[in-house]
Amino acid sequence: MLLVAPRPGERTQAGPFHGSSDALAIAELAGSVRPLRPLLTITADAASAQRLKAELAFFAPQLKTCVFPDWETLPYDQFSPHADLVSERLATLYEMMHGSFDVAIVPVTTTLTRLMPVEYLAANTFFFKQGGKLSPDELRRQCTIAGYTHVTQVVAPGEYSFRGGLIDIFPMGSALPYRIDLFDEDIDSIRSFDVDSQRSIYKVNEVRLLPAREFPMNEAAQTQFRQNFRIKFEGDPSKSRVYKDISKGVPSAGIEYYLPLFFDTTARFTDYLPEGTVICAANGLQAAVDAFWQDTHSRYAMLRGDRANPVMPPHDLFLAPDEFFAAIKPFARVEYAGASADLDVERSAQTHELLATKPLPPLGVERRADNPLHRLSEFIERHPGRVLLLADSAGRRETMHDFLAEYDLHPALAASYEDFCTAAAPFMLGIGTLHTGF
Repeated sequence: MLLVAPRPGERTQAGPFHGSSDALAIAELAGSVRPLRPLLTITADAASAQRLKAELAFFAPQLKTCVFPDWETLPYDQFSPHADLVSERLATLYEMMHGSFDVAIVPVTTTLTRLMPVEYLAANTFFFKQGGKLSPDELRRQCTIAGYTHVTQVVAPGEYSFRGGLIDIFPMGSALPYRIDLFDEDIDSIRSFDVDSQRSIYKVNEVRLLPAREFPMNEAAQTQFRQNFRIKFEGDPSKSRVYKDISKGVPSAGIEYYLPLFFDTTARFTDYLPEGTVICAANGLQAAVDAFWQDTHSRYAMLRGDRANPVMPPHDLFLAPDEFFAAIKPFARVEYAGASADLDVERSAQTHELLATKPLPPLGVERRADNPLHRLSEFIERHPGRVLLLADSAGRRETMHDFLAEYDLHPALAASYEDFCTAAAPFMLGIGTLHTGF
C-alpha cells in the first residue's frame, strides 16, 4: 500500500481505509521503518486497539506489538484496576521507554491520563541474573521500595515470599512467578513456577522487577501525599478515608485517581516514546476526546461535594484536548481515515490513489439460488487481482473448502498472509482473524 512515514513534526493523511485494511497499512509502514522508528497507533476506542493487535499478528507476525491497556474504571471510581492490568501497563511503559517494540497500540482516552514520571519507573526497576550476587536484606529493601507485598505463598503479581534460601517473587509485567535459589548470596538458579501447583517449570537467566504500582508507597511518598492533599483540599484531612489509609501505608481502592499527589510532576504518555517514533492517528480521535471530557466533567460535578472522598479536578488527572494534540505534534504523524471520512483536500491525488481501499460488494451465500456462491464466483472472475478468503479456524476452513468445491470453486490453501503474497494462485483460502474484508 506504499504508506511512507513523514519527518518529525510533519503529518500526512492516508485512506480511506475500509474494513481491516488499516491494519495492513500499519503493518507495511512498521515493516518499512523498523527498527529505527517504532510506531505508536492511537485508536478511537479500546475495541479497535484489540482488533488491530489481532490483525497485525496476521499481516506481520514478526512485528513486536503491544497494547497499552486502560485501567478499565470510570474516572473517580472507588475501586482499583485489576493487578494484571497494572502489570501489563507497567511492562508496556518499560518496553516503550527503552524502544524495544515495533508497534504500540493505545486507545486515545488512555493517552489522556497523566502518568508517573519516567524517572520513577527507571529508578525502581531492578534485575537479577543467574550467577550474580543477591543479598536477601537488599532484596527485601528493593521489594519494599517497589511496593511489593510479603505473603506466605505467592499467587499474584506484586507479591514475594522468603523461605530460607528460596525466594518466590511474582514481578509485575511477568506472566509467571519466579523462584530464586540462593547459596549464601550467590544466585544458584532461577526458575519459573506454577501458582496453583507451586511446581517449578523451566529455568531462566534473568528476572526483571518492575514497581508493584504506578505510584510509590514508601514513607517519603506517604509524607508527600499528605502534604499535597492538605494543599489541594480544604477542611480536616483526617475525615478523609483516602488520607487516613495512605497515612497507615494502605493503598485505598481508587487511589489511582490521586496519583499526582504522590509526585512533584507527572508525565504525559508521549514522554515514554523514543525519539523518532511515528504516530498513526485513527479517524475520530477528536470526537472521542471531547466525549471523554464531557463525561469526566459530569462525574466531577456529581462527586465533588463529597468531603469524605474529595476528588481532584479533571485537569489535574487528565490532559485537556489541546494538551493532547500539542503532545503529539512534535512527532511524525500519519492520520488515516475511516471508511466514511473526508480527507484533507490538499493531499495529492497520487497518494489517494495508492492508499485508498474499497469495501467489498455483497458476497453472502444465497441459499435459495441454484448456485448459492454465484456472487463470490462472479467477483473472482471480474476482479483483476488475486483473492484471499479467510476462515477463523482450521476446522472452519475445511468446512468452507468442501462447500466451495461443491460449486466448482477450488482455492489453493494459504498457510499465512506471507504465503499468499508469495504464491501465484489467483484464489486462496486461509485462516485469519480479520474483523472485516476489503
